Amino acid sequence: MNNQKSKFTNIAIDSMGGDFGPSEVIPALNIVLQGRGDIFFLIFGDENKIAGYLSKFPELKKRSSVIHTEKVIENDEKPSLALRSSKGSSMRMAIEAVKNGEAAAVVSAGNTGALMALAKMVLKTVPGIHRPAIASVMPSVNGDSIMLDLGANILVDGENLVQFAVLGSIFARAHKKIEKPSVGLLNIGSEETKGPDHVRKAAEILSYVDFPGKYIGFVEGGDITKGSVDVIVSDGYAGNIALKTAEGVGSLIRQYFVESFSSNPLSRLGGLLAYYPLKTLKKRMDPRLYNGGVFLGLNGLCIKSHGGADALAFSNAVILAVRLARKGYIDQVVSDISNLTKQETFIPQES
Repeated sequence: MNNQKSKFTNIAIDSMGGDFGPSEVIPALNIVLQGRGDIFFLIFGDENKIAGYLSKFPELKKRSSVIHTEKVIENDEKPSLALRSSKGSSMRMAIEAVKNGEAAAVVSAGNTGALMALAKMVLKTVPGIHRPAIASVMPSVNGDSIMLDLGANILVDGENLVQFAVLGSIFARAHKKIEKPSVGLLNIGSEETKGPDHVRKAAEILSYVDFPGKYIGFVEGGDITKGSVDVIVSDGYAGNIALKTAEGVGSLIRQYFVESFSSNPLSRLGGLLAYYPLKTLKKRMDPRLYNGGVFLGLNGLCIKSHGGADALAFSNAVILAVRLARKGYIDQVVSDISNLTKQETFIPQES
């Protein structure tokens, strides 16, 4: 395997995952290389399928190594089955490259459940972390926000949410370049007495414990798009519903715009006059620019791209992986979680 540890940031790529496989993954990697001279890719997958796409990008070919794999974990494969039959698959081998120190992060558009199960099994969790969480960058009026958990943990306790706050704060420091990110707990109201027990327990702990963020209090659903805080923490149940709702609203707005500017000749003329503002709006709302869910809390970086991601979307997931790897995200998590668990006022209990 061609290892470029000394000069390059190595990123492991599961090229067979998702709806499109190498046909979108390989062009995505070429996008990532533009203006970035210190990245090297370890591309795992069917060498015969990869070769045709890779031949179109000579510079990418020089800055990558293809590791042939015979097996692919299918998009509809159950996580339990994937665990049993994963040996030799592109997904597992890409994750193992991170474990073995050959890559700084792994990116896959494959089966979410299988990727999480394999990443937990191969990479393990950071000492002191009970449960990994899925986090993503969310667009808002005041810039990007980090939100977690987005579906990995349906049932959590207060200490789990506190750990999510730590993980999200370190993510926000790397992504937004903020020394002390503001953190809010997603709730049904801002009053201290509102919300389920685990949310109120987390609020109690975060109000006095020393952690990498600055606890602001409870936030509501509307604060996600307002950008009221840098980090929004929730359990996976509420977080996933909020994410899917936001995606649905975005699709609805895009559909309304299309219908409004194509319903009659006058509307089409109005659309032509508003072409440039609409183009700017479309770009700001483009979900491809925010692609990439990060599995936080693992002893290695694992980024999940949307299964239907095109080249632009997948490239943004890879760029996110590079950014976190270069900021030493895992080392910071180890240090800050150790600090959290050593505090006399916070003694975590296994959930």
